[in-house]
Amino acid sequence: MVRRRDVIVGLSALPAVQLAGGALAAATAQEDAEDEAAGESAPQEQVMEGDTVETSQGNLVIHPVAHASLLLAWGGHVLYVDPVGGAEPYADLPAPTGILITHEHGDHFDLPTLEAVAGQAPLIVNEAVYNMLPEALKGRATALANGDTGSVSGIQVRAVPAYNTTPERQQYHPQGRDNGYILTFADKLVYVAGDTEDTEEMRALSGIEVAFIPMNLPYTMDVEQAADAVNAFQPAIVYPYHYRGSDLDAFEELVQPLIEVRRGAWYPEGEG
Repeated sequence: MVRRRDVIVGLSALPAVQLAGGALAAATAQEDAEDEAAGESAPQEQVMEGDTVETSQGNLVIHPVAHASLLLAWGGHVLYVDPVGGAEPYADLPAPTGILITHEHGDHFDLPTLEAVAGQAPLIVNEAVYNMLPEALKGRATALANGDTGSVSGIQVRAVPAYNTTPERQQYHPQGRDNGYILTFADKLVYVAGDTEDTEEMRALSGIEVAFIPMNLPYTMDVEQAADAVNAFQPAIVYPYHYRGSDLDAFEELVQPLIEVRRGAWYPEGEG
C-alpha cells in the first residue's frame, strides 16, 4: 500500500518552525503571553511552517512556495530554490542564506523576483542563467555545469544533468544546459530534479533521502515516466512538484510501496 502524507502549508499538523537570529527555534505561546502581560509586544519573528525530515544534525524543514519554487531550512541555513512570483510570496518567510536556480525558464528564473528577495545571499546557477545576471548578482553567483560540485551557505551541492530525452521535447530542455541539484544536509541527500525527463543520470542515483520530481507534458514527463524513474533510484521520500495537470493518484499507485509519496501545497486549492 502506498504511503502518502499531504503537506498543507499553513494548515500542517506539524510544528511551526521559527527562524530568528539565523537559528531555528521552537515557538512558545507562553512567552508571547508573558510579554503581553508585562505590557511588551512580542518580537516579530519570521515563522516558516512545513514538513520535516530528520538528519543527524537537526530537522530539515521543507516549505513549498508554488509550482517549482521551494525553501529548505536547516540549522541557520535557508535555501531558496527557483524563486519566482514576485516578492509577495516570500514576504513572511525567512531571508535566504543561499539561492539555487536550475535554469532560465520563467517559472524557475525571474530576475525581478530574484533582485527583490536575494539580499546578499550567494547563488548557484547554471551557466545560461549566470550569463543573464546583472553584474551585482554575478559577483555573488557561481555557475555550475552538469557534474560540477560547489557549496552555498555551507551546504554541499552537486549539479546533476536535467534534460528531455523524448525527441519532440528536446527543444524545451536540451542536454547539457540545465541543472538539477543534490544537496547534502549532514547524513541526508536531497535531490531537486529541475525540469527533466527520466534520464540515465537520474535513474543511476543512489542514497537519496528526499527527491523533488517534476511531471507535466510536454515540458518534463508523464506520471508513468516519473514513477518508473523513482522506482529505479528509490528515494526514501518523493515529492511530486511542477505537476500542474498531472494525475497524482495515478503516480502514487505506480510508485513502489516502500517509497513514501508526499504531497506539498504547490498550487492554490483546486488548481493542481
